[in-house]
Amino acid sequence: MTPTTRLFDYRPYWAECFGPAPFLPMSREEMDQLGWDSCDIILVCGDAYVDHPSFGMAVIGRVLEAQGFRVGIIAQPDWHSAEPFRVLGKPNLFFAVSAGNMDSMINRYTADRKIRHDDAYTPGNVGGKRPDRAVIVYSQRCREAYNDVPILIGGIEASLRRIAHYDYWSDKVRRSVIMDAKADLLVYGNAERAVAEIAHRAAQGEHLKDMADIRGTVRVISDLPANWRERDSTTLDQPGRVEPHRNPYEMTESPQSCGVSPAAETDDDVQVLVVPPPPGVENEYILLPSYEQVSKNRVLYAHASRVLHLETNPSNARVLVQPHGDRFVWQNPPPIPLTTEELDWVFDLPYQRVPHPAYGDARIPAYEMIRFSVNIMRGCFGGCSFCSITEHEGRVIQSRSEDSIISEIEKIRDKTPGFTGTISDLGGPTANMYQLNCKSEEIHKHCRRLSCVYPSICKNLKTDHSATTQLYRKARALPGVKRVLIASGLRYDLAVEDPEYVRELVQHHVGGYLKIAPEHSEDGPLSKMMKPGMGTYYRFKEMFERFSKEAGKEQYLIPYFIAAHPGTTDEDMLNLALWLKQNGFRPDQVQAFYPSPMASATAMYHSHRNPLHRVDTQSEIVASPKGERQRRLHKAFLRYHDPDNWPLLREALKKMGKAHLIGYGKKHLVPPTQPAGWTPKGKPGVQRKPVKVTGHGQPKKGTALTQHTGLPPRSDTPSPRRKPGKTNRVRGSR
Repeated sequence: MTPTTRLFDYRPYWAECFGPAPFLPMSREEMDQLGWDSCDIILVCGDAYVDHPSFGMAVIGRVLEAQGFRVGIIAQPDWHSAEPFRVLGKPNLFFAVSAGNMDSMINRYTADRKIRHDDAYTPGNVGGKRPDRAVIVYSQRCREAYNDVPILIGGIEASLRRIAHYDYWSDKVRRSVIMDAKADLLVYGNAERAVAEIAHRAAQGEHLKDMADIRGTVRVISDLPANWRERDSTTLDQPGRVEPHRNPYEMTESPQSCGVSPAAETDDDVQVLVVPPPPGVENEYILLPSYEQVSKNRVLYAHASRVLHLETNPSNARVLVQPHGDRFVWQNPPPIPLTTEELDWVFDLPYQRVPHPAYGDARIPAYEMIRFSVNIMRGCFGGCSFCSITEHEGRVIQSRSEDSIISEIEKIRDKTPGFTGTISDLGGPTANMYQLNCKSEEIHKHCRRLSCVYPSICKNLKTDHSATTQLYRKARALPGVKRVLIASGLRYDLAVEDPEYVRELVQHHVGGYLKIAPEHSEDGPLSKMMKPGMGTYYRFKEMFERFSKEAGKEQYLIPYFIAAHPGTTDEDMLNLALWLKQNGFRPDQVQAFYPSPMASATAMYHSHRNPLHRVDTQSEIVASPKGERQRRLHKAFLRYHDPDNWPLLREALKKMGKAHLIGYGKKHLVPPTQPAGWTPKGKPGVQRKPVKVTGHGQPKKGTALTQHTGLPPRSDTPSPRRKPGKTNRVRGSR
């Protein structure tokens, strides 16, 4: 890999003389006003252009502009022809293509594969303004527009599809997206460092296809290098012989001879450190099972997924290679995380912090949600199996300085239209991992844990929240700032390690409701999610209620839950429903697990194996609720109070031998009959009343509880507080 150059240490490209643009141009008229005859780089994106650091397109554009390049943007082009892709002319260096802050398929379809009719990243919240599999379609149109211009793809859609991956919408394993998009290079994860290097090398005449040594990139090659040592992935983690036919990846030597720690042979191998990579790993790559193999053999798919997740630490990750036919997808190690100084530099670029004027007064919901929020960090070491943050942003927390954050709050106060004194969020992928990292850099260099907090908090992890507590206090003391709310997801198992942080949060930064995500009540599903047990929830609940009482405030804790997650049985959902009823919760909106590309839980869903542990002859078979009826049943258990669900629940309870839970008493789950005058949903005459929530320490009458959307958390952008009853959570991703 090439030496790392700090973002602000590059010698600017000659076009720096034009200076920063008020907005990156979206038309030739704007280019003319700037005095440009052409663009050096053109960004193509599925989102509307909002010049704000929460939107990946704006960040990459401003970073490239700061490097001296002329950057234009084609936002949400009509993909039915190549003409809209010629609107800014031919770029001098390359096209940079992204689906936007969300995977285009998740943006377009619900967890039940039904079409959404809205899009928070589009003016007017109108759906259908981007194609399915946008990275592929946009790349094809760019190639049609100018077939000799190199194409770089990135963003979360490309990042999560960088190797062969299970695709929920087609129910099959698809090739790496770089193969289907026929792009020259792919960037994954936080891409500022890689994109800056790519742009400068392209300006010096190097073709994107020849950039072989840039971290955080994926390319396609025809032949493997002879001067590199190949290591078969099965020598690192044996898939084992779990099917009747012979496994072509059956290991032939003992694990210890392959340099695997003996401790890694235990059932909890995912939680322990393994020995450091052998010397010379800079010239060693890991050969994964091919696309053809993982598309046919689910065990090998689980194995490949496990190896990928074990190779995500930038300090020890190795090159991964996956054959696709007669070619190879070559994935370089993850990018080196940005330093605090570099992250401050990125957030201090000249963003206008508003949508492009071309949209007029049209409302863009994603912008409305984040315009008064501040992103204080990146990354997440939680490792939740259903979440895509670590696959995209990594486990290393990258934190901004306190001065940089305070400065952004002051900019919001002074410049953002409509600011009334409330900062809607100080957060990121999580609310409370700011400045939390490993106590020892040496230990971190050799660590391959999938989570720093599961099944218990690592003893080498810093859990002191004092930096976050101090930041909260300084933020709310700023003149003109009336309130600072925290709306990003709270990792409450970390929070309970610092009672003073919980006190500060509860007494000053909760707007009446605090949403947390236990996800389930049962140990079986929780172990597949890599989430803590309910004991931690009760510890946090006790603190929350005690500190609220001390402050004389009536505040409520709102838990989120996921239905139909891999490893969840009907019995588990029944027990969760009973827990909800016992605690007085009546969730209003719920959603089933959404198998996003590359998540560990998605590998469970597809393979029926558990990639959180070694996949071998003793591997646990993970049952996944898949059929429409079973997924509907699991959601019905969460909404046990809805009469529309009672017929389905009564039928299920009888089949499960739980008919004693049908009745009118407090210990019964559903009544034996429908309400008088009830008609099925969607039928004439149905009357719907607001959901009422009751229970000790819970919202009072008339308040609806929202539930976990099941979507992969969209990293990078803090999610501001919204009124109960809203389910859209927007976190931008690059």
